[in-house]
Amino acid sequence: MTRSATGCCDEGPRDLGRGAGHFTPGRGKGPTEQRSGPTHDDGEPPLLGVLGGMGPLATAHFYRRLVERTPARRDQEHLRVAIWADPTVPDRTEALLGRGPSPVPGMLRGLRWLAQARVSCVAIPCNTAHAYVRELREHTELPILDMVTAALRSCRARRPDVERIGVLATRGTRTARLYEIAGQGLGLTVVQVSTATQREHVDRAIALVKEGGDSAVAARHIAAAARELLDRGARMAIAACTEIPLVMAEAERILPVLDSTAALVDSVLAELCPPSAPGRR
Repeated sequence: MTRSATGCCDEGPRDLGRGAGHFTPGRGKGPTEQRSGPTHDDGEPPLLGVLGGMGPLATAHFYRRLVERTPARRDQEHLRVAIWADPTVPDRTEALLGRGPSPVPGMLRGLRWLAQARVSCVAIPCNTAHAYVRELREHTELPILDMVTAALRSCRARRPDVERIGVLATRGTRTARLYEIAGQGLGLTVVQVSTATQREHVDRAIALVKEGGDSAVAARHIAAAARELLDRGARMAIAACTEIPLVMAEAERILPVLDSTAALVDSVLAELCPPSAPGRR
């Protein structure tokens, strides 16, 4: 439950929808004068809300990537961020498999806190949690960004010729068919690993990251899963669990792997910062 720096970028009024207010463009003042960013109607810069803690390292990775990819040349040009990080939210996969309580009440607690903070929009750096976004939207007017669609669109932009996309995800994300459903709307075919590979490699890798285990072992598990995706005809893959980008370097030597966390970050920047801002990484 932390907050970060201040505004971001010039240019571009943007309506973020219900409960968010409108943004007005800042005026460029020249290279040596202070720049102002888009603001709410009350004059405050936009405030990103992060519904995090699912898991803690994934949330930390998201915030690091946000800072790295923000087109800022000094502290004051970074986005303001309100982070609700609650690792006590019940396991999303266990709930989807019918073996645990719903995470929705815990997630709604976070959304209420973010609403009180008057955030502009919400990012959830957890793919599996997106199985509950429709239900969450029934209880909040806060705009919630779509991480799954953002990742698939990033794949399409990076490799327009690729139609078969491999997905490395939790069993919960697979059960909810989040990527399959979103992929249909984009004309993409989603490829999954076998049930045995999911259990022996993907699940083990995710568990190792969550428990702070041997990252080299986790990386080998993800690489083994990536080889199977390649054998099944995928020509690109998505690290569709926010723990996987932390151990995907070896897999990237087998086929291109897109970090879904980075795709969510880019979605945030497209929403809250102008895409043409200098220094965009």
